[in-house]
Amino acid sequence: MADINIADTKEMVAQKGFLDVEIDPTLDLFHEIERLKKEKNAVVLAHYYQEPDIQDVADYIGDSLGLAQQAEKTDADMIVFAGVHFMAETAKILNPQKKVVIPDLRAGCSLSDSAPAPLFKSFKEKHPGHIVISYINCSAAIKALSDIICTSSNAAYIVESVPKEQPIIFAPDKNLGSYLVKKTGRQMLLWNGSCMVHEIFSRQKITKLKTRHPNAKVIAHPECEQSVLELADFIGSTTGLLKYSLQDSASEYIVATETGILHQMQKSAPHKTFIAAPPNNSCACNDCPHMKLNTLEKLYLAMEYEEPEILMSADVITAARKPIERMLEISKKAGL
Repeated sequence: MADINIADTKEMVAQKGFLDVEIDPTLDLFHEIERLKKEKNAVVLAHYYQEPDIQDVADYIGDSLGLAQQAEKTDADMIVFAGVHFMAETAKILNPQKKVVIPDLRAGCSLSDSAPAPLFKSFKEKHPGHIVISYINCSAAIKALSDIICTSSNAAYIVESVPKEQPIIFAPDKNLGSYLVKKTGRQMLLWNGSCMVHEIFSRQKITKLKTRHPNAKVIAHPECEQSVLELADFIGSTTGLLKYSLQDSASEYIVATETGILHQMQKSAPHKTFIAAPPNNSCACNDCPHMKLNTLEKLYLAMEYEEPEILMSADVITAARKPIERMLEISKKAGL
């Protein structure tokens, strides 16, 4: 590997968001990552939407709820979070004394970006008396303005845990919010945010695909638009979709969520067929460009140099931690 000064490394990370270091092509990255885990007492947490190589080297693979739960209870000295920025922020909020690094600091989230904290703060102030339930796909600053955090796995439980007479603001995902209004019967004020990946699925193309695969079931994430959810045989979180596909008797599934989950589906049920739901553009797949900024090479470099590191103020950590802890407490009581 090229010689590099740590001071230069930090400057490079600050400017680019990742380590631009030449790696010896003969290096066995899987072996090196395992070595670094032991040497540094590090744990690799990865979201289902990461590339297959990262999923295969991770100590834990899950959706946002599972990852938050793992981050809360880890005894590792360093958390290497293979996901997007808000996920690594959540790990840091739950472990303020631990070092949390991410392979590429630029790995953001279109849904999180759709709720700028200053605008949301103004929105909240215009609706006094409301409590704020925020989807975990938001920035630490939005979490700090929230009363309870939720994930797609526990959102219905979280909403139903709030007294019926209590007005609710739900942010930032309007599609998940609309789904919850229909599922729980609770009226909520919805922030107008959305995920670029889950909004791109084409109802027309899924319908045509279904005619070519009449025995396939459509399974969809609740971040999808209502027109797509209407076609679904099952709606659930990423983990929920995986569990359903394994336990259900069908042999074919059209999957309306980010394509990374298909790797785990195919590994867990090699005798079944999983088809990525088509988008409404000419792209052949539905990959999150932010999630896919992380690579195995960047993961290795993040572990080796312990950069880019997630840092935030103590005030934000303290304020954002309370609604996350409320979520984890409610989830535990619900057996999730």
